[in-house]
Amino acid sequence: MSRICHIDIDDSGLPAPTPEMEQERKVAVFDLLEDNSFLLPDRDGRPVPPGPYRLGLAIRERRLVVEIAQEDGARVGELHLALGPFRQVVKDYDQICASYFDAVKRLPPSQIEAIDMARRGIHNEGARVLQERLEGKAEIDLDTARRLFTLISVLNRGA
Repeated sequence: MSRICHIDIDDSGLPAPTPEMEQERKVAVFDLLEDNSFLLPDRDGRPVPPGPYRLGLAIRERRLVVEIAQEDGARVGELHLALGPFRQVVKDYDQICASYFDAVKRLPPSQIEAIDMARRGIHNEGARVLQERLEGKAEIDLDTARRLFTLISVLNRGA
């Protein structure tokens, strides 16, 4: 299966992320590049250039734009996804992450664990939304979807 070999995040024009958001983003990028699956299906009966792929993520005109290029930089195409389907799950994820970061500072491990379980559940929901939105455009596994959702949520928080 093809994979992502590089990722650029265009956060120009967005407010600076909080330290926690920046850490989340760094971990997601690191984990994504270590292990991912990203396959582009044939389009209109024509094969798509093979990966690995370089991805560029940006929010433009209230849409998530995913720029796709081959490893050598040759442009493959762009995916445009409406942000509407992500809004509620990103909002929920943002709130639960804030609760989690706060809990880590002051609550006992048992309560942190309960919040973390809820956080993972919302994270999985966001990953499933992403997989659904990419259906027919790109195939990604759950772990790749989770990591990409993290990046989308960080971008979307400032949009």
